[in-house]
Amino acid sequence: MNVNDVIIRPIISEKSMQHAVLGKFTFHVAKRAHKGEIKKAIEDKFKVNVVRISTNIVKGKKSKAGTRRIEILKSTWKKAIATLAKGQKIALFDVGGK
Repeated sequence: MNVNDVIIRPIISEKSMQHAVLGKFTFHVAKRAHKGEIKKAIEDKFKVNVVRISTNIVKGKKSKAGTRRIEILKSTWKKAIATLAKGQKIALFDVGGK
């Protein structure tokens, strides 16, 4: 798989930003990608050393939309949490605070 096919987008949320301070960065990845491919893609794209990859499948949820309240099923997707080597970070997750 191509690097751009593996990493779909970073996940920027309150929880992921708290993890980013600890050196853990969260990404939405391709469902068929395995941990080795995800690790290689993150290392190539962001020029960092990945120590550990944790993955999980996020189950799709039902929601209602429209005036007739038609039920829509959101698809399942895969989330990967990359733990980087001590002192490294990814600029996308930098808040910029003080």
